[in-house]
Amino acid sequence: MRGVILYGFGYIGRMVAKEIVESGALEIIGAIDVDERIVGKDVGEIIGVGTLGVKISSEPEEVFEKVKPGVVIHATGSYLDKVFDQIVLAVEYGYHVVSTCETLAYPWLKYPNLADELDRRALERNVVVIGTGVNPGFIFDSLPAFLTSVCSKVERIKVTRIINASKRRYSFQKKIGLGLTPNEFKEKMAKGEITGHVGYAESLMLLSEMTGLDIVNVIEEQQPIVSHEYLETQHFKISPGTVKGIRGYGKGYGKDDKLKAEVEFIAAVGVNDRDSIELDCGKYVIKWDSNGIPGDYATVSMLLNVVKIVNNLKPGLRTMKDIVLLHA
Repeated sequence: MRGVILYGFGYIGRMVAKEIVESGALEIIGAIDVDERIVGKDVGEIIGVGTLGVKISSEPEEVFEKVKPGVVIHATGSYLDKVFDQIVLAVEYGYHVVSTCETLAYPWLKYPNLADELDRRALERNVVVIGTGVNPGFIFDSLPAFLTSVCSKVERIKVTRIINASKRRYSFQKKIGLGLTPNEFKEKMAKGEITGHVGYAESLMLLSEMTGLDIVNVIEEQQPIVSHEYLETQHFKISPGTVKGIRGYGKGYGKDDKLKAEVEFIAAVGVNDRDSIELDCGKYVIKWDSNGIPGDYATVSMLLNVVKIVNNLKPGLRTMKDIVLLHA
């Protein structure tokens, strides 16, 4: 049975832990977090399944030294420069790393030097490092790439994801700025206090590599969606004139400045969940629609499914391109 260390024991980390316990396919051999409220407590007690004999530690080195090498499921941050040292430490101790870090999905775009260094170290230790999840990792990149399997060529791709934010966890609602004024939203986005969705550009570049779209220029932007009525979620009260969600997009252009791919993300209170993909294959157009893939559960499933096949990947810094099945 493969041993797993959970690096980051917040909402997603706890969902991963519970799924591991329920499925029995993997074994939790360590847990790391900096939250003083849970450090020293048993993982099983935190997730409500009884004692598992694995205590949460704030000292990564101690955890890596005590347990046998396996896979680290890393879920602590969105930006590679902020979590680089965490990932490298796991690599140095000989662990594969499967991470939710959005910019790790295609790190060569914004962090080329860090990506090369991470690849070098992973190769030296003969381990795999990969960023994945539902988005980036699936909806904006891997799924449309797989759908191009029935295309001999691809002219253009458009993906839209719409999420009812009121169904999501507190941290998600906070990061899209619910209840803020438009000015507060812009200020907090500029300071990095909220992020909205992270990974538009990374998904586009990953999609480009998978399908040969040859994207050379990417733009991304996010704007608040302002409410005209009073709304409430389980965590926020939204007055008229304040933010009820975000609309963001990424656009990828080829050498001729022609739009090759675009991804749109809407997360707001009161909308219906929906995912849609449109592929222009030249001779015909393919359209795919869904009533919404649940983000948190899908992320957990993706992490665990990648963990199960990580040994099949070549050592080094990898992307979902190395896993995805047939594509154009």
